[in-house]
Amino acid sequence: MASSVPSSPLPAPPPASSVLGAAPVVPVVVVDDLADAVPLARALVAGGLPAIEVTLRTPVALDAIRAVADAVPDAVVGAGTVISPAQVADSVGAGARFLVSPGWTDGLLDAMKASGVPFLPGVSTTSEVVALLERGVREMKFFPAQAAGGTAYLKSLAGPLPQARFCPTGGIGPAVAPEYLALPNVLCVGGSWMLPPDAVAARDWARVESLAREAASLHRPAH
Repeated sequence: MASSVPSSPLPAPPPASSVLGAAPVVPVVVVDDLADAVPLARALVAGGLPAIEVTLRTPVALDAIRAVADAVPDAVVGAGTVISPAQVADSVGAGARFLVSPGWTDGLLDAMKASGVPFLPGVSTTSEVVALLERGVREMKFFPAQAAGGTAYLKSLAGPLPQARFCPTGGIGPAVAPEYLALPNVLCVGGSWMLPPDAVAARDWARVESLAREAASLHRPAH
């Protein structure tokens, strides 16, 4: 069902089932060592970032999602880099509470809609946004954010497509995150800057927690 254009140029607050709005930043996590999954998630949650996207880029990703879902009840763990209906089923079966894809097809979108959990299909063009709105989807991942036009592109979309809301991900760090969060059609950003490789390799979870707390302190300005 196609979405109608609201009279207000600003998007409405996210629904309770939304992926967006749980925190200003969604950590994008690549887990190489399964033993790191739980302490890493605990550090992020302690720092104020409960929504954690574990990308399906490593052999242990599904086991990592399962471990975090079982051992860190305050975490809202999701699966990222979901690119097939089979991965949708596997992710939800492992305990993922939301799904994120870098792009979408009709088959993938149908599977995500049928999954029973919130999802963010990826877009990088206006036509993709319009196509999702036509399918009744208003919340999307903008990827790769910096390479696809950054804040200027999203600002341009806010006028003609105010009903679309985004979680930009890709190339975003602490310097530019506030610029994205200042946009009326952005409710959160995705990034991995609070997980520097050297800190993860050293299992310096205190540093991860500190960086997560700094990221959680970013706020979307009132519009």
